[in-house]
Amino acid sequence: MKAILEIASNAQMHRRALETARNLTATGARAADLHIGFESAAQLFSELSAERLRTLETLRREGTQSIYALAKTLGRNYSNVHGDISRLIALDLVERDGNGVRVPFDELEIHVPLLAQAA
Repeated sequence: MKAILEIASNAQMHRRALETARNLTATGARAADLHIGFESAAQLFSELSAERLRTLETLRREGTQSIYALAKTLGRNYSNVHGDISRLIALDLVERDGNGVRVPFDELEIHVPLLAQAA
């Protein structure tokens, strides 16, 4: 499974979600990819900073762990890592359970069109 981050309006993401739901209902299949839309490239890259990207890579490589252990692995301050993980959870890029936090996908794709798209 991969996470696909893209520039898309709320209306575009809503249409895609409805289409995916219809296709899943018709085929009984499960969605393979997670799509997350951002209103602009600036918003996407402010949410997915270099440190957050490194955090995702490390967490995927090292597996499920506590935020404390992750902060030690990254060599970063616990409160900064905790803040990043909280935001990544809100974006659905990280999941938390009783064992700690984890990245639920193998790959991250970022799609940024160079021309403005119509809503």
